[in-house]
Amino acid sequence: MHKDELIQLHTLMVQIKKYFEHSGLSYSFNEYDSLCISPLHVHRSKTEHKHAIFVLGSDIACALSDDDMSSIGRTCNRMHEFAIRVSNEQLTKTN
Repeated sequence: MHKDELIQLHTLMVQIKKYFEHSGLSYSFNEYDSLCISPLHVHRSKTEHKHAIFVLGSDIACALSDDDMSSIGRTCNRMHEFAIRVSNEQLTKTN
């Protein structure tokens, strides 16, 4: 994906997060919030946006899942694995 497409996806996912928060969903998006990146940060790298998308995707899937064995629960775990992989790639590029 191109960076602008990742930013569009990031924007959509943040809108989903805000919908959950305004709907009273009792889930904390702490891991995503700790990244301190939003779709408005267009100066941030493509890899940083990709990592944020996977972390937020994992958070959204976890918020929707009942357990780790459901399909959405497995999606939560898989998105978390992707987030770790992208984070590791980012670390190797900076070293």
